[in-house]
Amino acid sequence: MRVLLVEDARDLADATQTRLRQSGIACDVAETVADASDHLSVQRYDAVILDINLPDGTGTGLLRTMRNAGRSEPVIMLTAQFSVDDKLSAFGLGADDYLVKPFDHRELEARLHVLRRRESSDRSGEIVLGALTYNPTAGTVTIAGQPLDLTRREFSLLGTLMRGRGQVFSKERLIEDLYAFTDADVGVNAIELYVARLRKKLAGSGVEIRTLRGLGYRLDDA
Repeated sequence: MRVLLVEDARDLADATQTRLRQSGIACDVAETVADASDHLSVQRYDAVILDINLPDGTGTGLLRTMRNAGRSEPVIMLTAQFSVDDKLSAFGLGADDYLVKPFDHRELEARLHVLRRRESSDRSGEIVLGALTYNPTAGTVTIAGQPLDLTRREFSLLGTLMRGRGQVFSKERLIEDLYAFTDADVGVNAIELYVARLRKKLAGSGVEIRTLRGLGYRLDDA
């Protein structure tokens, strides 16, 4: 999962970005409406976390611009004070959820996963394929009930493949899902390495990562 955090309070932004990364969620940070617009012009996101008060405008103004442009990314609004009128205004513009500062990062993660489920055909917290069970909210993967030890990158990669099972993902698309702009330069070799490691760990699960030469990877029920 890759998200955009639009927040001008640097300490909060850094703490949130760090926590999301630890959970395997790639997070780009923008401090202004202009920066956020630049990010949105070049990158697709699974969700946007949007502060209301920004140095060069408002989050609600940016939300209005996004929706008018036909962008449908789920949006969580952030604010220190959120009145009923603020909520109704934000929802009327197309917001999907809101959080009042200060917030628990665990709640933010849970809400991001809920929004991701709304966008997919998997309405429950778990995705099951063969003997493999993936639970993004709990952060667990099991094979026939036995816990599978994955790194955060491997966990994120598996999540992308399981949500899009049967679809072909190019290496470039997987890089977009797993890495933020501020991550060190990442090449396709990194994706090949993670796929190779994950493929070995999935042995005996009844699930296989297939390589389609020149196209990318696809997760299949073996």
